[in-house]
Amino acid sequence: MSTNYRRRLIAGCLSSVILASPLLAHHSFAMFDHTRTLTLKGAVTRFQWTNPHAYIEIDVPDAAGKVKHYSLECTSINMMQRAGWRSNMIKAGDKVMAIVAPLTNGDPGGLLLEVTLPDGKKLEPGVPAANTYKRTPEQ
Repeated sequence: MSTNYRRRLIAGCLSSVILASPLLAHHSFAMFDHTRTLTLKGAVTRFQWTNPHAYIEIDVPDAAGKVKHYSLECTSINMMQRAGWRSNMIKAGDKVMAIVAPLTNGDPGGLLLEVTLPDGKKLEPGVPAANTYKRTPEQ
């Protein structure tokens, strides 16, 4: 094997590894406060059944009637399907109750831990750690 061929082979292998590494990247859930939960009651404005994570958008009225929009991150649709979810289970206008780990920066959003659908059915998003959160509803 020539030295030139060996160098090209090594360079090609290294390039493949370097270019493929972003595919292995995944964001963490460090942006959520895992020491507390919020209970939100509101109307769904959008349910995004997308990869890499699904999202539920809800409008939550406060005691004075002022509405705050929350974006709730779920896990992957693969994990959600294993937990019994389907893409058509939640629709805009549905009244739901959601338990979330809130964002650490105080913005209106969080990691979905459990949702109660209009028919009373409760679903978890398939996050294994969801069962370990300290359930201390604040809202």
